[in-house]
Amino acid sequence: MKRYELIAPCHFGLEAVLKKEIYDLGYEITKVEDGRVTFEGDEEAICRANIFLRTAERVLLKAGQFHAETFEELFQGIRNIPWEAYIPEDGKFWVAKASSIKSKLFSPSDIQSVVKKAMVERLKQKYHTNWFQESGAEYPLRLFLMKDEVVAGIDTSGNSLHKRGYRRLTSKAPVTETLAAALLMLTPWKGDRILVDPFCGSGTFPIEAAMMAANIAPGMDREFQAEKWTNLIERKLWQEGIEEAGDLIHREIVTDIQGYDIDGEIVKAARENARLAGVDHLIHFQQRPVSELSHPKKYGFLISNPPYGERMEEKEALGGLYTEIGEAMGRLDSWSTYLLTSYEDAEKYIGRKADKNRKIYNGMLKTYFYQFLGPKPPKRNRQKAEVDE
Repeated sequence: MKRYELIAPCHFGLEAVLKKEIYDLGYEITKVEDGRVTFEGDEEAICRANIFLRTAERVLLKAGQFHAETFEELFQGIRNIPWEAYIPEDGKFWVAKASSIKSKLFSPSDIQSVVKKAMVERLKQKYHTNWFQESGAEYPLRLFLMKDEVVAGIDTSGNSLHKRGYRRLTSKAPVTETLAAALLMLTPWKGDRILVDPFCGSGTFPIEAAMMAANIAPGMDREFQAEKWTNLIERKLWQEGIEEAGDLIHREIVTDIQGYDIDGEIVKAARENARLAGVDHLIHFQQRPVSELSHPKKYGFLISNPPYGERMEEKEALGGLYTEIGEAMGRLDSWSTYLLTSYEDAEKYIGRKADKNRKIYNGMLKTYFYQFLGPKPPKRNRQKAEVDE
C-alpha cells in the first residue's frame, strides 16, 4: 500500500490526547503542532483513523507543503502539487476552508480563488482537457497558512468527526463529542468507576463515557467522504475497519454512569441520544437539580460542563449555582470533580481552589478545565474492580 502523511486537527490544548490515540492505533507521529497532529499511514490508516479516533476533528490527506508570501508563489506552489495522484478527471474539487495565521496572505476568499485556479491549471495539463465536469466523487481541500508556510490537505472525513450520528437532539450550549471524549481521557476515570454528570444536557459526557467503557468506535455508524474515493481506497478496507470495530466491542460490560439535568425535556433528549448511540442500557438519566446531588458510593467521578452564562441575567445567577456545586462536592468528599467552564469566579464560589487547571479552547471560547482531585480508593478496592472487570 502507498504511504501518506495524514493530518488530524483537534481542539487547541488537547494535542497530547490525540497523539496518544494515534500511537495506540499503531501509527507513527511525524509532527505535533497547535491544534493538529501529523502522522504516517496507508490507505487502511485513513479508514481506521476515521472510524476509531475519538478526539480528532477530521482526517486530512496531506497533498503538499511549501512557502508562499505572494499570490504568485501560492499559485505556483499549488500547481506543483501532483493533484492527479489524488483527484480523478471527473472528481469534484474545491477549497472548503482556508485559514491564515501570522502570514502575509490572509484573505480566505482570495486564497481559495487562487488555489482553485492553480489546481485547474495543473489538472488541465495532466488530463489534456480544458473543461472538468466534476460529476464524480468529491475531494474538498483544506488549506493552512502559518507564518507563510502553506499546508494543503484533502479532507477524507467530510462532516466533522464530532458528528458521530447519535446526537439528533441538543441542549442550548452542548459540548462537542470530540471535546467530551478528550476531557474524559484527561481524567483517570475508567469504565468500572462511577461517573456522574449533574448538568448532562443532551447527554454527551455520559454517552461518550459509555461508548469508551464498551469500546464502541465513534465512527461505526456514519459515512466518510473518502468512502467514495475508489481510485485511492478499496471499499473492502472500510468494511474491514467496521468489522474490526465490531469485534472489539465489550457487549457484556456493566457500568455506573449517570446523567442529571434540571430540565425534564432535555433529559428525554439525552435518553434518546443514548438510545441512538446504542448505550442507553449503560446510563441512568434522571431529572434532578445539582442541589440534590448525592451518591451512596465513594471514589466516584463528577465530570461536567456546567452553565457559564451567556446573558447578563444568567451571569448574575452563576454565583449561587457554583456555590451549590461546591456544596455537592462537599457531600461527595471522596470523589474527584472535573468541570469545563469559562466562568472565571468558579473556584471562588465553589469554595475550593482546583488542584489542576487547564486552559482549553471550546471553539473560539477560552474555557478552563478545573480538576479537583479526590483520594485514591484503597488498593483492595482497585484490585476488586480489576477482578470484576
